[in-house]
Amino acid sequence: MEGLYHQTNRLIEEVGRDLGRYEKASEESAHVVENEIRAQLDHIISNCERLDILVNKEPVSRRANAKMRVDQLKYDCQHVQAALRNLQHKRHMRFQADQEREALLSRTFTTNDATSVDIDPALQHHTKMTNANSRVDELLETGSHILSNLRDQRGALKGIHRKVLDMANTLGLTGTVMRLIERRTAQDKVILVVGMAITCLVMYLVWSYFT
Repeated sequence: MEGLYHQTNRLIEEVGRDLGRYEKASEESAHVVENEIRAQLDHIISNCERLDILVNKEPVSRRANAKMRVDQLKYDCQHVQAALRNLQHKRHMRFQADQEREALLSRTFTTNDATSVDIDPALQHHTKMTNANSRVDELLETGSHILSNLRDQRGALKGIHRKVLDMANTLGLTGTVMRLIERRTAQDKVILVVGMAITCLVMYLVWSYFT
Protein backbone atom coordinates (compact mmCIF):
# COMPACT_ATOMS: atom_id res chain seq x y z
CA MET A 1 0.00 0.00 0.00
CA GLU A 2 2.81 2.41 0.83
CA GLY A 3 4.33 2.11 -2.65
CA LEU A 4 0.98 2.75 -4.37
CA TYR A 5 0.28 5.70 -2.06
CA HIS A 6 3.60 7.42 -2.84
CA GLN A 7 3.21 6.71 -6.56
CA THR A 8 -0.24 8.35 -6.56
CA ASN A 9 1.07 11.30 -4.59
CA ARG A 10 3.84 11.84 -7.16
CA LEU A 11 1.28 11.68 -9.98
CA ILE A 12 -0.76 14.44 -8.34
CA GLU A 13 2.34 16.61 -8.06
CA GLU A 14 3.12 15.99 -11.75
CA VAL A 15 -0.41 16.98 -12.72
CA GLY A 16 0.00 20.21 -10.75
CA ARG A 17 3.11 21.04 -12.79
CA ASP A 18 1.37 20.08 -16.04
CA LEU A 19 -1.47 22.46 -15.24
CA GLY A 20 1.05 25.30 -15.35
CA ARG A 21 2.18 24.07 -18.79
CA TYR A 22 -1.43 23.84 -19.94
CA GLU A 23 -2.19 27.39 -18.86
CA LYS A 24 0.71 28.80 -20.89
CA ALA A 25 0.46 26.40 -23.83
CA SER A 26 -0.52 27.60 -27.29
CA GLU A 27 -3.73 26.46 -28.95
CA GLU A 28 -1.82 23.88 -30.99
CA SER A 29 -0.12 22.19 -28.01
CA ALA A 30 -2.88 22.74 -25.44
CA HIS A 31 -4.82 19.66 -26.55
CA VAL A 32 -1.76 17.45 -26.20
CA VAL A 33 -1.08 18.68 -22.65
CA GLU A 34 -4.75 18.34 -21.77
CA ASN A 35 -4.84 14.72 -22.93
CA GLU A 36 -1.72 13.95 -20.86
CA ILE A 37 -3.37 15.47 -17.76
CA ARG A 38 -6.57 13.50 -18.34
CA ALA A 39 -4.61 10.25 -18.63
CA GLN A 40 -2.78 11.03 -15.39
CA LEU A 41 -6.05 11.83 -13.63
CA ASP A 42 -7.55 8.54 -14.77
CA HIS A 43 -4.51 6.75 -13.37
CA ILE A 44 -4.82 8.63 -10.06
CA ILE A 45 -8.53 7.79 -9.75
CA SER A 46 -7.80 4.14 -10.46
CA ASN A 47 -5.05 4.12 -7.79
CA CYS A 48 -7.40 5.71 -5.25
CA GLU A 49 -9.97 2.99 -5.87
CA ARG A 50 -7.30 0.32 -5.26
CA LEU A 51 -6.14 2.13 -2.14
CA ASP A 52 -9.71 2.11 -0.78
CA ILE A 53 -9.62 -1.67 -1.02
CA LEU A 54 -6.17 -1.95 0.54
CA VAL A 55 -7.17 0.28 3.48
CA ASN A 56 -9.63 -2.35 4.67
CA LYS A 57 -6.82 -4.91 4.70
CA GLU A 58 -4.63 -2.82 6.98
CA PRO A 59 -4.38 -3.72 10.69
CA VAL A 60 -7.03 -2.09 12.82
CA SER A 61 -4.46 0.07 14.61
CA ARG A 62 -3.29 1.58 11.31
CA ARG A 63 -6.55 1.57 9.39
CA ALA A 64 -7.83 5.01 10.52
CA ASN A 65 -4.55 6.72 9.63
CA ALA A 66 -4.37 4.93 6.28
CA LYS A 67 -7.95 5.92 5.42
CA MET A 68 -7.21 9.54 6.31
CA ARG A 69 -4.20 9.57 3.96
CA VAL A 70 -6.22 8.03 1.12
CA ASP A 71 -9.03 10.54 1.66
CA GLN A 72 -6.44 13.32 1.41
CA LEU A 73 -5.26 11.90 -1.92
CA LYS A 74 -8.84 11.85 -3.21
CA TYR A 75 -9.35 15.42 -2.06
CA ASP A 76 -6.15 16.51 -3.84
CA CYS A 77 -7.35 14.73 -6.97
CA GLN A 78 -10.69 16.57 -6.86
CA HIS A 79 -8.86 19.84 -6.36
CA VAL A 80 -6.70 19.18 -9.43
CA GLN A 81 -9.78 18.27 -11.49
CA ALA A 82 -11.46 21.52 -10.48
CA ALA A 83 -8.34 23.47 -11.42
CA LEU A 84 -8.31 21.79 -14.83
CA ARG A 85 -11.97 22.70 -15.42
CA ASN A 86 -11.27 26.28 -14.42
CA LEU A 87 -8.34 26.53 -16.83
CA GLN A 88 -10.43 25.00 -19.61
CA HIS A 89 -13.13 27.60 -19.02
CA LYS A 90 -10.61 30.44 -19.08
CA ARG A 91 -9.05 29.17 -22.32
CA HIS A 92 -12.49 28.83 -23.89
CA MET A 93 -13.48 32.39 -22.90
CA ARG A 94 -10.14 33.74 -24.16
CA PHE A 95 -10.58 31.86 -27.45
CA GLN A 96 -14.10 33.25 -27.85
CA ALA A 97 -12.91 36.79 -27.16
CA ASP A 98 -10.13 36.40 -29.74
CA GLN A 99 -12.61 35.09 -32.31
CA GLU A 100 -15.01 37.98 -31.74
CA ARG A 101 -12.17 40.50 -31.94
CA GLU A 102 -10.92 38.98 -35.19
CA ALA A 103 -14.44 39.01 -36.65
CA LEU A 104 -14.90 42.65 -35.68
CA LEU A 105 -11.54 43.72 -37.10
CA SER A 106 -12.10 41.86 -40.34
CA ARG A 107 -15.60 43.27 -40.87
CA THR A 108 -15.94 46.00 -43.49
CA PHE A 109 -18.55 48.64 -42.73
CA THR A 110 -20.49 50.27 -45.53
CA THR A 111 -22.35 53.57 -45.48
CA ASN A 112 -25.62 51.78 -44.82
CA ASP A 113 -24.08 49.93 -41.87
CA ALA A 114 -22.90 53.18 -40.31
CA THR A 115 -26.32 54.75 -40.84
CA SER A 116 -28.09 51.80 -39.26
CA VAL A 117 -25.73 51.95 -36.27
CA ASP A 118 -26.67 55.60 -35.77
CA ILE A 119 -30.40 55.13 -36.40
CA ASP A 120 -30.98 52.08 -34.20
CA PRO A 121 -30.27 53.81 -30.84
CA ALA A 122 -32.38 56.80 -31.86
CA LEU A 123 -35.23 54.49 -32.89
CA GLN A 124 -35.01 52.58 -29.62
CA HIS A 125 -35.01 55.85 -27.66
CA HIS A 126 -38.06 57.09 -29.59
CA THR A 127 -39.90 53.81 -28.96
CA LYS A 128 -39.14 53.96 -25.23
CA MET A 129 -40.33 57.57 -25.02
CA THR A 130 -43.54 56.72 -26.88
CA ASN A 131 -44.22 53.82 -24.51
CA ALA A 132 -43.49 56.05 -21.51
CA ASN A 133 -45.91 58.72 -22.75
CA SER A 134 -48.59 56.10 -23.27
CA ARG A 135 -48.13 54.83 -19.74
CA VAL A 136 -48.27 58.35 -18.33
CA ASP A 137 -51.51 59.01 -20.23
CA GLU A 138 -52.97 55.79 -18.85
CA LEU A 139 -51.96 56.74 -15.32
CA LEU A 140 -53.43 60.24 -15.69
CA GLU A 141 -56.68 58.78 -16.99
CA THR A 142 -56.79 56.32 -14.09
CA GLY A 143 -56.10 59.12 -11.62
CA SER A 144 -58.87 61.22 -13.15
CA HIS A 145 -61.33 58.34 -12.67
CA ILE A 146 -60.19 57.95 -9.07
CA LEU A 147 -60.68 61.66 -8.35
CA SER A 148 -64.13 61.56 -9.97
CA ASN A 149 -65.08 58.60 -7.80
CA LEU A 150 -63.82 60.42 -4.70
CA ARG A 151 -65.89 63.48 -5.59
CA ASP A 152 -68.96 61.30 -6.10
CA GLN A 153 -68.35 59.61 -2.77
CA ARG A 154 -67.98 63.00 -1.11
CA GLY A 155 -71.34 64.13 -2.52
CA ALA A 156 -72.92 60.88 -1.40
CA LEU A 157 -71.51 61.32 2.09
CA LYS A 158 -72.94 64.84 2.27
CA GLY A 159 -76.35 63.56 1.26
CA ILE A 160 -76.17 60.77 3.81
CA HIS A 161 -75.09 63.26 6.46
CA ARG A 162 -78.08 65.49 5.77
CA LYS A 163 -80.43 62.51 5.86
CA VAL A 164 -78.95 61.35 9.17
CA LEU A 165 -79.40 64.80 10.64
CA ASP A 166 -82.99 64.91 9.47
CA MET A 167 -83.62 61.47 10.90
CA ALA A 168 -81.90 62.44 14.12
CA ASN A 169 -84.05 65.51 14.47
CA THR A 170 -87.10 63.46 13.70
CA LEU A 171 -86.22 60.78 16.23
CA GLY A 172 -85.16 63.35 18.84
CA LEU A 173 -81.60 62.08 19.32
CA THR A 174 -79.56 63.68 22.07
CA GLY A 175 -76.96 66.38 21.46
CA THR A 176 -74.12 63.94 22.35
CA VAL A 177 -75.07 61.54 19.57
CA MET A 178 -75.31 64.42 17.14
CA ARG A 179 -71.81 65.63 18.05
CA LEU A 180 -70.44 62.10 17.56
CA ILE A 181 -72.01 61.95 14.13
CA GLU A 182 -70.61 65.35 13.19
CA ARG A 183 -67.15 64.35 14.46
CA ARG A 184 -67.22 61.19 12.35
CA THR A 185 -68.24 63.22 9.31
CA ALA A 186 -65.32 65.60 9.88
CA GLN A 187 -62.97 62.62 10.08
CA ASP A 188 -64.36 61.25 6.83
CA LYS A 189 -63.68 64.61 5.18
CA VAL A 190 -60.08 64.54 6.39
CA ILE A 191 -59.61 60.99 5.07
CA LEU A 192 -61.09 62.03 1.72
CA VAL A 193 -58.80 65.05 1.42
CA VAL A 194 -55.70 63.04 2.42
CA GLY A 195 -56.60 60.32 -0.07
CA MET A 196 -56.99 62.84 -2.89
CA ALA A 197 -53.65 64.48 -1.95
CA ILE A 198 -51.81 61.14 -1.92
CA THR A 199 -53.31 60.19 -5.28
CA CYS A 200 -52.21 63.48 -6.82
CA LEU A 201 -48.72 63.08 -5.36
CA VAL A 202 -48.36 59.53 -6.75
CA MET A 203 -49.54 60.67 -10.19
CA TYR A 204 -47.01 63.55 -10.13
CA LEU A 205 -44.15 61.24 -9.13
CA VAL A 206 -45.02 58.75 -11.87
CA TRP A 207 -45.31 61.53 -14.42
CA SER A 208 -41.93 62.94 -13.33
CA TYR A 209 -40.29 59.49 -13.52
CA PHE A 210 -41.44 58.72 -17.06
CA THR A 211 -40.72 62.18 -18.41
